[in-house]
Amino acid sequence: MGEEIGVNLMEKEALIARAAEEFEHKSPQELLAWAAETFPRLCLACSFGAEDVALVDMVRKTAPQIDIFYLDTELHFAETYATRDRLEAEFGVRFIRVTPKWTVEEQAEQMGDELWKRDPDACCNIRKVEPLARFLRDYDAWVTGIRREQAPTRANAKKVEYDVKFGLVKFNPLANWTWDDVWNYIRANRVPYNPLHDRNYPSIGCEPCTRPVKPGEDLRAGRWSGFQKTECGLHK
Repeated sequence: MGEEIGVNLMEKEALIARAAEEFEHKSPQELLAWAAETFPRLCLACSFGAEDVALVDMVRKTAPQIDIFYLDTELHFAETYATRDRLEAEFGVRFIRVTPKWTVEEQAEQMGDELWKRDPDACCNIRKVEPLARFLRDYDAWVTGIRREQAPTRANAKKVEYDVKFGLVKFNPLANWTWDDVWNYIRANRVPYNPLHDRNYPSIGCEPCTRPVKPGEDLRAGRWSGFQKTECGLHK
C-alpha cells in the first residue's frame, strides 16, 4: 500500500482514508516510520508543547531523517525557547527556525503596536500562517501534534488526512491519544518538557496571548482569552 499511496495520495483522497483507517489503531511510531518511508520530503512542526516534545523524541528514535521546524513568532515565552535549547543539547536535535517576513518592530510600524490585542487573527496570519505556508512549499507532507481531545475544532482529526489549506498530506500520529497518554510517554522516556505545563499552561502559544487555565476549563481556554478565537489558523 505504501508505494501506491506515495504515488497517488495527492489526487486520491480515498487512499488517504484507507491509510487513516489502517493506522488508526497502530502506534504513533509505526505511522511515523511509514510516513517517512513513503514521503521523503516530510517535516514535523514543533511548538515545544507536551505533544510536540513527545513527537520529537519519537522522531529521533524512529525516523531521524525527518526535518523538525518551529515557527518563531518572536513572541514566545522564555520557557519555550529554553525548552528548545534543552532538547537540542540533550537530544542532539537541530530545529529549523521559520520566521515571519516582519520583525515585531516592523509589524508595529506597519500595523500599529500590539496587533494581537486588536486583531489576533491578523497577527497570527502574519507571524504563523504565512511563514508556515512559505515553508511547507518545499514538502509533500507534515506531521503535527493535534489530538482530538484538545478541542471541538479538532475532534474529527484523522491520523492521515489531506491538508486542503496548504496542499499536502498531514499526519496526526497522536490524534487518538489522551492528555494522560502524552504525559505517560514523557515521563517514561524522560523527555524534556516546557516548565509552563507545571504552572497550569496545558496549551502554550505566544506570551501575550496565553494565560494559565483555571480548574474546570478547556485545555485550550488560555489561548486568546477574551476573543472568539480558538485556533491560530494553522489547522482547519
